Amino acid sequence: MAKRFLLLLFLSLAILLLAVTVTETEAYSTTTPFHGHTPEKHTHLHFYFHDVITGDKPTAIRVAAPPATNSSAISFGVVMIADDPLTEGPDPSSKKVGRAQGMYASTDMNILSFTMVFNLVFTEGEFKGSTVAMYGRNPIMSKVREMPIIGGTGAFRFARGYAQARTYKLVGLDAVVEYNVFIWH
Repeated sequence: MAKRFLLLLFLSLAILLLAVTVTETEAYSTTTPFHGHTPEKHTHLHFYFHDVITGDKPTAIRVAAPPATNSSAISFGVVMIADDPLTEGPDPSSKKVGRAQGMYASTDMNILSFTMVFNLVFTEGEFKGSTVAMYGRNPIMSKVREMPIIGGTGAFRFARGYAQARTYKLVGLDAVVEYNVFIWH
């Protein structure tokens, strides 16, 4: 009788524990109305991106290249890591507004085109401390290139939009690129 009582008590406790565990567990995903940030602002940013590969203080360095790249006229397969300054004007000594931190790789076998993966990190002004994530194809010989904005942080939380790039100046491998970025956030 005592064994039967203990077994019944044990089973009851186990069922109770399972019931509590099931009610305490959260679902894998939930969809609820969002009453926080409502993306409704449109911001246009204009700055210059300075990609310096040569000299004593490069801002972009080659980190990978397959052996076949040496014979490729378009450097197919080269991977670069960058921490490029962003400035208000085209002159490298103009006011710095941020950094373009990320990587780009030559990913087209036929034309000189990069896949760009960058965080635009703002260090001055109204957007100091905020970032914008840019990811896309950049066929650098085209007059105007367009890349998507896929997110952001700080003032640019929930960002979406696009960036237009135009080469302003090219000296050897070093480039100054004008950016117009249109962001909804």
